[in-house]
Amino acid sequence: MFAVLVFGVQALSQERGTVPLPDAFVIGRHTFIDVGPPFDFFELFVVRSNASGSSIEKILLAPPGNACLQPATVQTASAFIQDSIPSLLGPGNPCTIPEKELRRELKRCKKCLVFSGEDIAMLVECGARARIIRSEILDKDLFDKNPNTPKHTSQTMQLLARLDHALGPGPLDKPIFQVPEEKPAKLPDSTETQALSSGKYDSLFTNTKLSDLYQAARNHPPAPTVSLVASAPIQPTTFIPPDYPQMARIANIEGDVVVRFEISPTGAPTDLAFESGHPILRAAVNDAMTKWVFPANTPDRHAKVTLAFKLNCSTPPR
Repeated sequence: MFAVLVFGVQALSQERGTVPLPDAFVIGRHTFIDVGPPFDFFELFVVRSNASGSSIEKILLAPPGNACLQPATVQTASAFIQDSIPSLLGPGNPCTIPEKELRRELKRCKKCLVFSGEDIAMLVECGARARIIRSEILDKDLFDKNPNTPKHTSQTMQLLARLDHALGPGPLDKPIFQVPEEKPAKLPDSTETQALSSGKYDSLFTNTKLSDLYQAARNHPPAPTVSLVASAPIQPTTFIPPDYPQMARIANIEGDVVVRFEISPTGAPTDLAFESGHPILRAAVNDAMTKWVFPANTPDRHAKVTLAFKLNCSTPPR
């Protein structure tokens, strides 16, 4: 569905029928769902004509969920398709859609309960003026067998379906629960990400600045760490730090683990006896110590180590 925020809107209605089809367009899609976090996804599609059809660049941004475990993220994708811009846009010219039709579609369901859906903003150059055309795709448009979707909304959905088909699955097609990455992927650096970062596309959404989301994705919190604080009376010659268990990260569990043990004649730690530490962290230490090696034939075979598990990030209280 198209609704409108126009720069120079008064003149546009007079130019209907004379404004040529744009040779490029930008679509912002805000997908919101009631299962998460994250509950919101923001996508930017930049579509341009080229000699063989059209190029598509997509940037997907997700706000942070748990600030320590699920920081803001950004991903990019690109594709070339043989469809021309007129073929993608379908019948009609987005520059000449009457405002009355746009407003009517935008107001169609003001009192409906909407648990998921998509807010769409299309930016097109209409002659010398830029026009932002807004859409609301409701959950019934996405999931009902007979949604009775208005004409312009339906055309918008068809256009987005073609872009998704070229670029891969959208947010609603991906797994709801995803294990966070231990090491965040390197953020992409392209002409479009630079434009997004500069605020060029901030006007697409009224309550969210895409540039702020992009900057948040660049500022990942420090990763959790596990360190050997003390080892007495001897240091291991081979030390493999324990993995930080995902469940411990989710539950915000950190702290020291203290364990006493014996050193075998071959240098392997045996007979582990934990003095302190959360059970989840103890299990991680127990697994790691099977790979440790101490000097063989150590005179004093009694040893004690302390390991520190630190999240290095605090979730602000609600």
